[in-house]
Amino acid sequence: MKIDSNTCSVDLDPRDAQFYQNPYPIYRRLHRECPVFKWEQYGHWCFSRFEDVNAALRDRRFGRQILHIASREELGWPEPAEHLQVFTEHEKHSLLELEPPVHTRLRGLISRAFLSRQIERLRPMIANLSNDLIDGFEAKDEVDLLEAFATPVPVAVICELLGAPVEMSSQFLAWSHDHVAMYMAKRDRAVEDAAVKAVTAFSSYMRGLIAERRKALGNDLLSELLRAESEGQKLTEDELITTAILVLNAGHEATVHSMGNGLKTLLEHGITGPVTPALIDEVMRFDAPLHMFTRYALQDMEFAGLKLKKGETVGLMLGAANHDEAKFELPEQFIPTRDPNPHVSFGAGIHFCIGAPLARLEMQVAMEVLLQRLPKLRLAEKPVYKDGYHFHGLQSLRVSPQ
Repeated sequence: MKIDSNTCSVDLDPRDAQFYQNPYPIYRRLHRECPVFKWEQYGHWCFSRFEDVNAALRDRRFGRQILHIASREELGWPEPAEHLQVFTEHEKHSLLELEPPVHTRLRGLISRAFLSRQIERLRPMIANLSNDLIDGFEAKDEVDLLEAFATPVPVAVICELLGAPVEMSSQFLAWSHDHVAMYMAKRDRAVEDAAVKAVTAFSSYMRGLIAERRKALGNDLLSELLRAESEGQKLTEDELITTAILVLNAGHEATVHSMGNGLKTLLEHGITGPVTPALIDEVMRFDAPLHMFTRYALQDMEFAGLKLKKGETVGLMLGAANHDEAKFELPEQFIPTRDPNPHVSFGAGIHFCIGAPLARLEMQVAMEVLLQRLPKLRLAEKPVYKDGYHFHGLQSLRVSPQ
């Protein structure tokens, strides 16, 4: 990393293995020398301090969407590439990309499926699934825990939540991987084409599933959203489809990384339980699954000493904020009982992760079952992270169950 203190700019390749394998030493240096900086490889300003990240997440002068108040011509943006039209049309309906009042309406409807009573009903299913998965590998000398446990648990839960057959898990995973690759650094045409193909296929599948639910409502997310129609709070079919895809991507990708990173951390620290809510929050803080989230400045403004113009992108460095010693005592230490623990891994403000209660439940139940069943569980080799700075997760987690 090269820091130009005169221009507050940083030259740091997000695909440099030395960085994405362990970004925390870099974060410490940024906190000391240049907490607000222009990241040359991304071309926008970034905030690494907890105070700035937390404030920006809650500041309504920043938003995930900008085209609702400014034209592409005004912003100097080119028209979206024709081959990405399907993807960009899909993203227009995503809760992550919307601002009030549309965001308020959608979030209010979707939150019905994430009420505590709706989430709690999944506890026995998560425990049973965890036990079934462990039955399949507990006698092995070595197993990839990411593939055999951390991945299938969240995707099966999403199938249950959507009311889709669990046999769709593998296909959902493939679609999800192709979709989220669009948010990685230095994507190419092949990545874009795969993402468009995935969105098209998943949308087609969901249209069929929605048609089935209209005939017979069940106890799942789609049914809850369709019930809202009778109360005059209708979602369009495109909104329904985009919501289902968002639930899969956010509920699977982030939770897989959270559980994989968390199990790695527990095994490295020799922690065998209990898996308490406080421990789960410390797992989320210590090695977050998402390290940067972007926002647009919705108006000309001043923030953290910067003068920003309407339409400018800023990067909020969640992983760095979680390791800011100005907010967290001994941030580089894993403290299972840390309290308070105001980490920003689930975001903050109106875009706070709507699935946070579900993610916490999945991790707590599944990891508790795993550590109780396999008290001698240990790492078989040093874990390696994937080349993907934004989504911070492991390539594999090879362990010895006995």
